[in-house]
Amino acid sequence: MWSSLLSSNTQWVLFSTMILGIASGTIGCLAYWKRQNLMSDALSHAALPGVVVAFLVIGEKNLFYLVIGAAISALIGAYFIQWITSSSRISEDTAMGIILAVFYGFGVMLLTVANRSATGNQSGLNSFIYGQAAAMVKSDVITMIILASIVIFIVIIGFKEWKIYLFDQQFAKGLGLSLKGMNSLYTAVLVITIVVGIQAVGVILMAAMLIIPAVSARYWTHTFKNMLMLSALFGGLSGASGTFISTLGRGLPTGSFIVIVAAGFFVISLLIGKEKGILVQYLQFKSHQKAHSASLQASNKGGRSK
Repeated sequence: MWSSLLSSNTQWVLFSTMILGIASGTIGCLAYWKRQNLMSDALSHAALPGVVVAFLVIGEKNLFYLVIGAAISALIGAYFIQWITSSSRISEDTAMGIILAVFYGFGVMLLTVANRSATGNQSGLNSFIYGQAAAMVKSDVITMIILASIVIFIVIIGFKEWKIYLFDQQFAKGLGLSLKGMNSLYTAVLVITIVVGIQAVGVILMAAMLIIPAVSARYWTHTFKNMLMLSALFGGLSGASGTFISTLGRGLPTGSFIVIVAAGFFVISLLIGKEKGILVQYLQFKSHQKAHSASLQASNKGGRSK
């Protein structure tokens, strides 16, 4: 057990999933305030056809090219969501649901075709559905780390612009900030984060990596900066802890454990988060109730003494 933990490949994978978690928590925070949590789910599923098409074109499982294929497919999915929303009476949530189902179904169909080919059956493409971090080689890990680090860097250097873009778009226009450019950049970093994580976590669970840390962080703070940092922290800890737990046994799914750990942070936040945590709200209610009762008793005593 400990020998597997000490192996260099395991350490690389653990570090990459931690960086992925930080990037997911960071971008998930942006998606939360943009009210597009379902977008991450739609685009993660929309990336699957691009992965399979890239494999069929190049004939080998090279993560760099598969990521490019996934990014192109996800961007096409994002374009169709915007086109459906702007050119019809269909709501954005409905458009996201349509693209999610259609692209994922198309991806599964292509995956079946690829698995029946001479090299497809041994390609391990199925790992992109549920994730298989343990199967990543060093070159895959380096690709993940570089792309995830770029995403984190983009958010950090443009923090003020992101804040204005998310909370006061009219003020952003007055400052000369291009809303179209910011929308494009937001979609780009969201897609990069998704396609980077689909091999480790899978297209089905990748949305959870983007949504859960941000929602958990919301229970601890009202400020955007603190929420961004907490969301990144929860994501990074989930990635590292989930990977660590999965290495304790053979064949344990890394992506599933990462999401379970993230869900654990959410439950803790839901219960004891200082901003509207269930237990905290209950204690505050009982405290106010007690103070109100004491105030009424004091008022009644004062009235009788007169």
